[in-house]
Amino acid sequence: MGFQITPKEYVDYIILAGEEIEKNGEYVTALDAKTGDGDHWVNLNSGFQKLISMQEELKIMELAPMLKKIGMTLMSAIGGSSGVLYGSGYLAASKALKDAGALDIDTLYIFLQTELNAIMERGKAKPGWKTMIDSLYEGVEAYGAAKEAGQDERQVMEALKRGAQEGRDRTREMEAVKGRASYQTNKGVGELDPGAVTMCIQLECLSDYILNHKL
Repeated sequence: MGFQITPKEYVDYIILAGEEIEKNGEYVTALDAKTGDGDHWVNLNSGFQKLISMQEELKIMELAPMLKKIGMTLMSAIGGSSGVLYGSGYLAASKALKDAGALDIDTLYIFLQTELNAIMERGKAKPGWKTMIDSLYEGVEAYGAAKEAGQDERQVMEALKRGAQEGRDRTREMEAVKGRASYQTNKGVGELDPGAVTMCIQLECLSDYILNHKL
């Protein structure tokens, strides 16, 4: 029997991710000031703090309705393009997992793959464009490859984390295709993308939560 993440436990992960995002405020904001509008962390943090404030409500919901509620909340609380992208990812995942009661090695992969596809479609962006997609894409690719190779669940979660980190790190040498950084002379080359950094934080927290509490 592999790991099972209940809706309540997923909210516990959200709390951990929100705390980690909050801790990285100065770093992400300084990074975003070089390549973007400087408000990415403020917006994303407000969304996660809103979710944390709703934790008791979220913990008693079924999985699909909970994911939908998270998506709607992030869409309204984050605002701007990030809010729309995060919201779209969670709303798509809630539909894809409408019959699931919990997240396991297979349904978590469906969740992340669906979220990735929804964000790419809504944002009209691809891997390699120096966005949050780069962390998520590399994480999902590594997850799928490890699962396909028959690795155990601990190895699969470590692959997800490592892939997300590699995707984040690769944005340093990428040229921005969209956003404020794309208008800079160097197109943001030499700096990590703040969206990729905060997406990586979430995937690291998810992997660590499963590794530390479920395996």
